Amino acid sequence: MSKQFDVVVIGGGPGGYIAAIRAAQLGFSTACIDAWTNEKGGPAPGGTCTNVGCIPSKALLQSSEHYEHAGHAFADHGISVSGLELDVSKMLARKNTIVKQNNDGILYLFKKNKVTFFHGHGSFVKAVDGGYEIKVAGKAEETIVGKHIVVATGSNARALPGAAFDEEVILSNDGALRIGAVPQKLGVIGAGVIGLEMGSVWRRCGAEVTVLEALPTFLGAVDEQIAKEAHKLFSKQGLNINLGVKIGEIVKGDNQVTVNYVDNAGAEHKAVFDKLIISIGRTPNTNGLNTEAVGLALDERGFVSVDGDCKTNLPNVWAVGDVVRGPMLAHKAEEEGVAVAERIAGQHGHVNFATIPWVIYTSPEIAWVGRTEQQLKADGVEYKAGTFPFMANGRARALGDTSGMVKFLADAKTDEILGVHIVGPMASELISEAVVAMEFRASSEDIARICHAHPSLSEATKEAALAVDKRSLNF
Repeated sequence: MSKQFDVVVIGGGPGGYIAAIRAAQLGFSTACIDAWTNEKGGPAPGGTCTNVGCIPSKALLQSSEHYEHAGHAFADHGISVSGLELDVSKMLARKNTIVKQNNDGILYLFKKNKVTFFHGHGSFVKAVDGGYEIKVAGKAEETIVGKHIVVATGSNARALPGAAFDEEVILSNDGALRIGAVPQKLGVIGAGVIGLEMGSVWRRCGAEVTVLEALPTFLGAVDEQIAKEAHKLFSKQGLNINLGVKIGEIVKGDNQVTVNYVDNAGAEHKAVFDKLIISIGRTPNTNGLNTEAVGLALDERGFVSVDGDCKTNLPNVWAVGDVVRGPMLAHKAEEEGVAVAERIAGQHGHVNFATIPWVIYTSPEIAWVGRTEQQLKADGVEYKAGTFPFMANGRARALGDTSGMVKFLADAKTDEILGVHIVGPMASELISEAVVAMEFRASSEDIARICHAHPSLSEATKEAALAVDKRSLNF
């Protein structure tokens, strides 16, 4: 007889493992199925985020930033470095250790919360009395039954037609995190989050990096003023960013790849790279889920169709994270996972899409929440704006990183904060204050009146809020 569970979660990424833990906390017998495997064949829960995304990329970003500081910035602090060398294999080993620590941490959390873990590929078999039968294809095949099923299978890197990933020369985010030596010339197709972060890592390590972006504008989803500032700073660092290009034939050789493209002026180019990272978006992962066996509906783009509560067209079947509509962000998936578990329990799980923060972990970092200035203009919303540069912030000067700014956008009549946008040091941490403020529908005056520690980078947030009313004190 198949093992019976109240909740079965298919996928152990941020949405899946969090949904499983929260369901178990609420008293449900819960199972989580995940197929990720480490180099020894063991389980590696955590999904793309932990294994080939958020966590390893941040490890490499930190290592490469230390290397760049040692080679360029330490001298300003009176620290002389001689014989500086980069050991890429050790940098990658550190990254791998951090990934494993996170994998093991999730397995520990499953044990702590009494979540039954199955290592294998989960797929639908059929609807049965009391729920759905799910096949787990691992070292040994077995079936389990869940009253409620949560699909949290994530997403895959989108390939460029005619340039399949081999993860040796033509790379997805996975291969980009496993480059064994600094390439002399690195090409990046797509100036999105992954492209910019990985381009930044290898540029700091010494690669000549060329970014090819099809769109005519840089970071179109980012506030235009912030995006222009970021473009200026990245270009100054040495990232060669080309906008409005049309990619032609891509020819892979034994140890290099040639990209033919037309620039925004119509001139033809032929660029030869040692490695090519393709980061043109991601597609929902429903491969092998066997949705047709139970009639689970997918939309025209392959996402699992859900309503505002993450309910699918099937009773007691839910879906969260990258495999459904909305931003492909780990923290969005986590919030949906919690909300679904609470809805199963009859509670009122809640996810506010308007206050989900976005972060690009380049240097400087870019972070934002809420609407951009161009969105407010397009919507006909009357607003006030205030900015404050980090060059006028004492802590930023002490850090030696005064690039960028904080920008506030507030309703012209009510002063409610409509958006906060940051490019600069520790933007990923600073944005949380804005998220909290917007969740409580605070005004820019509220932030302007709150005492911020001195000296701190957060003072730039206060000053930008003051600037909405044109009364910034330090600029």
